[in-house]
Amino acid sequence: MPHILIIDDEKAIRKTLSEILSFEGYTIDEAADGEEGLKKFREKTYDVVLCDIKMPKIDGIEFLQKAGESNPDVPIIMISGHGNIETAVEAVKKGAYDYISKPPDLNRLLITIRNAMDKSNLVTETKVLKRKVSRVQEMIGESDPILKIKETIEKVAPTEARILITGENGVGKELVARWVHEKSNRNTGPLVEVNCAAIPTELIESELFGHEKGSFTSAIKQRIGKFEQATGGTLFLDEIGDMSLSAQAKVLRALQEGKITRVGADKDISVDVRVIAATNKDLLKEVEDKNFRLDLYHRLSVILIHVPSLNDRRQDIPLLVDQFLDDICADYGVAKKSIDDNAMQSLQNYDWTGNIRELRNVVERLVILSGKVITAEDVKSYVLPR
Repeated sequence: MPHILIIDDEKAIRKTLSEILSFEGYTIDEAADGEEGLKKFREKTYDVVLCDIKMPKIDGIEFLQKAGESNPDVPIIMISGHGNIETAVEAVKKGAYDYISKPPDLNRLLITIRNAMDKSNLVTETKVLKRKVSRVQEMIGESDPILKIKETIEKVAPTEARILITGENGVGKELVARWVHEKSNRNTGPLVEVNCAAIPTELIESELFGHEKGSFTSAIKQRIGKFEQATGGTLFLDEIGDMSLSAQAKVLRALQEGKITRVGADKDISVDVRVIAATNKDLLKEVEDKNFRLDLYHRLSVILIHVPSLNDRRQDIPLLVDQFLDDICADYGVAKKSIDDNAMQSLQNYDWTGNIRELRNVVERLVILSGKVITAEDVKSYVLPR
């Protein structure tokens, strides 16, 4: 339900507007002056604010400026009985969505509120879409391991060297692969991702190399595999340690000869692909256990990049939390929440078994369940195991 804040020093005006807007289905908060209004504005997230201009303590124009510094995306409609053209122009210049003189025309007021909320929703949607279409998320961190990874990427990305990325689940191996592709000479080509652990063993070869129509029971039409789709770009083989030995043999041939054969075909197809692989397993141990080919390991591991666990780079947690607060609050269309020092210390001391993926989920949970400021008590209630 939309939430509206009414700020006016005239009690009768506040009561009248509150009754009308409550009847229209809005949730209403009231403030008797600009100072009280600013305090409530900073404590809660509102869809629209109705604000008088002439008020004690903090007037409407000053409120407008300070509110804009706190959360510029909330539309503020100025209402005044002392209005003139100059006042209206000044209010709009300072960031007001619109200006309505007292006594307000009810129909115009309701239409203005509805339009203001529509604009606010569009602003939020635009921000979310811009982030979604941005090519690569920033690699956040200033710890020594992260700085070393960034330095390695700068050196190896422009080459054609194959890369093996290792690390626990959730540490950001995919992000490293995306940055290698972004900084490579193939960045205008496709980045094709394959999660080898998510594809059934009997379908992995068809997924990677494609198949011809009729090559097996469910092959009702020809399929182009990921190697062909990635030609001219990069193929990211995630969780390659879960790939079957038969598929490993074909991947090895593709890397050696630059050729693949679709399932059910006898014709070779040339492919121009840079392969980046990732795994959370110890591949050398998998080799010892006869689950992974040693020759494929050597083909893939021209460059080794190990992504540390979050527990090994705790000094990066404040930077990550700040970025996640930015992104998540923007996605939800709310003012960015802050986190106090004790809460941040609690997060830095926590045992992150799920790494960065778990940290982001935790921050999202805190954004949803906490107030304007995330406290150590919030972390204790919503994060720490009971």
